[in-house]
Amino acid sequence: MAQSRLEKIGTIFTRVSGLLRSGAMKPEDKPLWYDVYAAFPPKLEPRFDRPAPQIPIRNIFYEEDQVRAKFHKSQKQAEMVSMFDRQRKTQSQQFIQIYQGLKSQGALDEEKIFETALDLLQEQRAQMRQDAQQAKDMDLGLEEDSKQTLSESFTQAKADAGETKTSTATTSASGTTNPDSKSDSKNKIAGQNKNNKNC
Repeated sequence: MAQSRLEKIGTIFTRVSGLLRSGAMKPEDKPLWYDVYAAFPPKLEPRFDRPAPQIPIRNIFYEEDQVRAKFHKSQKQAEMVSMFDRQRKTQSQQFIQIYQGLKSQGALDEEKIFETALDLLQEQRAQMRQDAQQAKDMDLGLEEDSKQTLSESFTQAKADAGETKTSTATTSASGTTNPDSKSDSKNKIAGQNKNNKNC
């Protein structure tokens, strides 16, 4: 299907202006950017046939980028990173921090600094794993204690409930009267009522 090539004619501003002037576009359907463009026109119109500027693009490198690239090449597997965890530093961030600390001392050459930083990172990671395991074990121990305390509390509450039921049953048994005596008392009251009516 053939399509129009109107983007090659004029600019987007002149095309929208033409649509508004001819009535093909209502003023209420005017794009939001139209008034902004009219108030602050660009220095150079964004035309289709405008030549692209010949500006050399600089490569932006940070000081630690080469070290980071070397570190990632030396690692066999990439670490998984949680984007929600903003407090924990990644392996490469920890490595760069160690590397820059060693480099600031200036006692070793680049290769020795890199190897020493790798060794220190491995030790640091092992220590972190050990601390995490200890914390996990402590949490499991606390969970077991809380479960035991809950079960003891439940058993105690069950025993207390059994004692309460027994005492209630004995109290109600002693407080109940013989049904025959109830019917006798009703008959006496009915007889008294009859005597009162006869009088």
